[in-house]
Amino acid sequence: MEVKKCNSLEDVRAEVDKVDAKILQLIAQRKDLIKQAANFKHSVDEIKTDERIDEVLSNARHNALRLGVSPDLVTTIYKAMIDDMVEAEIAQFRNISNF
Repeated sequence: MEVKKCNSLEDVRAEVDKVDAKILQLIAQRKDLIKQAANFKHSVDEIKTDERIDEVLSNARHNALRLGVSPDLVTTIYKAMIDDMVEAEIAQFRNISNF
């Protein structure tokens, strides 16, 4: 991962804004994929499985450590993201099931 060398505070802020835009695009992409997963599930109980959540959190913590990012911060972010996306997947599942 290469980080651009900035020459001013304005440059730093502009680069942070670019990174934030990429993060938001990736979150939206992740949410779309999670909603697609509803097509392959057979019940609401199958959507929120502790085993899969633990696996995702473990992977996130491992990658955070590898990248020098606080694993506690990443875990907090991922837990919030998972909670929101599970609800979106449940809504998608119910929508599909009503057809």
